[in-house]
Amino acid sequence: MILPEKIRRMIADDPYEVDEIGMSGASIFLFGDKVLKVQENDEEAGNEARMMRFLRGKLPVPPVYACENYEGRSYLLMGRCEGQMACAHEYMSRPSVLCRLLADGLKRMWSVDIADCPSDQGLAHKLGLAGYNVKHGLVDMEHVEPDTFGENGFQDPDELLEWLYENRPTEELVLSHGDYCLPNIFGRKDKVTGYIDLGKTGIADRWCDIAIGYRSLSHNFSGKYGQHVDVMYDEMQFFRELGIEPDWEKIRYYILLDELF
Repeated sequence: MILPEKIRRMIADDPYEVDEIGMSGASIFLFGDKVLKVQENDEEAGNEARMMRFLRGKLPVPPVYACENYEGRSYLLMGRCEGQMACAHEYMSRPSVLCRLLADGLKRMWSVDIADCPSDQGLAHKLGLAGYNVKHGLVDMEHVEPDTFGENGFQDPDELLEWLYENRPTEELVLSHGDYCLPNIFGRKDKVTGYIDLGKTGIADRWCDIAIGYRSLSHNFSGKYGQHVDVMYDEMQFFRELGIEPDWEKIRYYILLDELF
């Protein structure tokens, strides 16, 4: 693996493992107490390092040791999170604890003052990015929900994008993770110890994270990712821990919006 000189010096010839969990498209290498994330040098890569630095001391995010761009790739060297991923068996076998953990993570994010947040991830920005993906044929049609397109869904990504613009909801702006999936949250018992994959983090509607978190819970407990846990999962537990009633229209909207990324 060819590395930028600064990062190469920091990890030298340390042994590493490859982390294959997640669907971000990045390559993740685990070096003892450090993690190296290698991905395309795009807007998300730049925003991730920027938001990790902004959130240091506000939320449990990994420290950034180095961030280098080299031959069109971004190399982010950071610390490792304490605790376990929210998709670990310890959590999947205890749905009530898992839901408390995810609710704790959202409440802590919502408590962060966004007055000087350097990243705007609101709907205007997201719809613009979605439009770019649709125009350039970048929508991953292999990993969409079964009923998003086709006989009972939208004809194609263009029709979905048009619907998203026509049905744009009022936003409740908070600090949003942007990809609030189980592998991106670490915890001990019911308290969050780490947030990762922060390329989409910034100011956005709180229902964006609620929707993606709800979908991630549903997918993990349905066995979509190969996990088969013999426990009863009550999908309303997540909302009870948040102390809110589900807004199903907004949840559907943000899940559909995510289909274009």
